[in-house]
Amino acid sequence: MSRRELPAHAVILAGGRGTRFWPRSRTRTPKQLLNIVGEQTMLGQTRERLAPLFTAARTWVVTNWEQVDAVRRDLPQVPGRNVLAEPIGRNTAAAICLAAVHILRRGGGDARMAVLPADHFIADPGRYRRIVRAALEVAARPGALVVLGIPPTRPETGYGYIERNGGSRRVGGETVYLVRRFTEKPSLASARRYVASSRFLWNAGMFFWRISSYLASLERHLPKTHAALMRLAGTIGTPRYETALRRVYPQLENISVDYAVLEPASRDPRRSPIYVLPAPVGWSDLGSWAAVYELLARSPGANISAGRLLALDAAGNFFWSPRKFIAALGVNNLVVVETPDALLICHRDRAQDVGRVVKWLEDRRIRELL
Repeated sequence: MSRRELPAHAVILAGGRGTRFWPRSRTRTPKQLLNIVGEQTMLGQTRERLAPLFTAARTWVVTNWEQVDAVRRDLPQVPGRNVLAEPIGRNTAAAICLAAVHILRRGGGDARMAVLPADHFIADPGRYRRIVRAALEVAARPGALVVLGIPPTRPETGYGYIERNGGSRRVGGETVYLVRRFTEKPSLASARRYVASSRFLWNAGMFFWRISSYLASLERHLPKTHAALMRLAGTIGTPRYETALRRVYPQLENISVDYAVLEPASRDPRRSPIYVLPAPVGWSDLGSWAAVYELLARSPGANISAGRLLALDAAGNFFWSPRKFIAALGVNNLVVVETPDALLICHRDRAQDVGRVVKWLEDRRIRELL
């Protein structure tokens, strides 16, 4: 089988809680299982975007045990056994390896993997699919690790950045660069330099590689997690699997794939070359209610509402109360989100702090609101 004929599987990471989308986002119905933008859930939109590239049988979702039933209901076309439940969150390095060993044990062989978040917005899905095809072509090379980079539109301090090298080539009609280094959440001054240089891209958490390439890198840089999950692989498909999973998973390192694999690999490019493809696809991670407002607002100061709205001397507000008429008088730049049992009111500039509400509820064990 040639490199380009290697089967390709999509692995959708859907284990997050989306605490900044409280009160709509809860433990069993987090952000990815909500219709934040549009009629479909974020997870459903992700699957639909990928459907022309990956069959349902080659689509996998890694989530947690609290959400697994909801994920299966949301994606009825994906085989139930392809929805993998983590008993405890151990970040992306472990979640990706869990999917890799399942694909291997179920006859997938040394397939290519596209590892993608469940809860991001893509405005241009056609262009996105063309870039994903090119990334999979690059990922077919043994040892190659591939990432998508979003051309930055502003000096954002909340994202990680990818610095590319100068030389480039074309694969599948798309530009491919070698990665020089990864940097995490810079200062505002550094972020401004990054944007001005045109060499830096936002790291959107979208990765591509062969299973063998990832497992070799994980064994090199995170040997304890690799060894534990390879032992677990021997129980897949047997009655021992669930017991072994609950025993093994808490022992794994709690670390992202960026820190565990990509950053150390970028310092040894001869062994594991890392490539980046710029992806100008209208991407947003929709990280807060303010980000949703910015995506939906057609003009500066527009008011956004899920239901009927009367706005008098009011501007820049986001309202979610689809069943009630809203009258807004003399208020600006607010986020107001209503559910049957809770009401969030905050300034748009404080939308990133909504997770603090969830932390307060957790500390006081007010579980009915989590």
